[in-house]
Amino acid sequence: MRSLDISCALLGGAGALLLSTAVIAQSKPPVHYGASISEADVAALDIDIRGPDGKGLPPGKGTVADGEKIYNEQCVACHGEKAKGGSVFGAMVGGIGSFTTDKRVLTPGSMYPYAPILFDYTRRAMPMNAPQSLTNDQVYALSAYILHLNGLVPADVVMDAATLTKIEMPNRNGFIVDDRPDTKATRCQKNCP
Repeated sequence: MRSLDISCALLGGAGALLLSTAVIAQSKPPVHYGASISEADVAALDIDIRGPDGKGLPPGKGTVADGEKIYNEQCVACHGEKAKGGSVFGAMVGGIGSFTTDKRVLTPGSMYPYAPILFDYTRRAMPMNAPQSLTNDQVYALSAYILHLNGLVPADVVMDAATLTKIEMPNRNGFIVDDRPDTKATRCQKNCP
């Protein structure tokens, strides 16, 4: 077979392959990669709250008494009575000051440096079987109740964005700022210092 015949056969085969690929691609439904997202879709995902100043906290309010009712309906099965620990999760009260010992107790009162973190986490992740199902008022009430159980707010507090950001958490200064430079250095392979 001559080289011209081989070249023609290869070109013909390549053309047939391209044509069949185009036909197959047209027969499959599109997967919509890159579909536009609406402002409502973005707003539903944009629920982050900044810890130190509470930026992003929504309107709403709640009391310790309301928080206790909601807790007993939504939370007690996992976190136990009065947040002292349940069959699924450990305590959410106590442990304040334990971060300076070898027996740290991880609770919102002992660990969180800023109170808005409690609201943020509760709204995003709780209850475990239906995250993001609580209203803002319910989350403020639960925050008030949990902070009250930790001895950080009085029983008559009305929790909202303003009161939540004013709470001085016991572990506010318990974290070390990682001030290392954010660089991307080339890894040393030979004769390294």
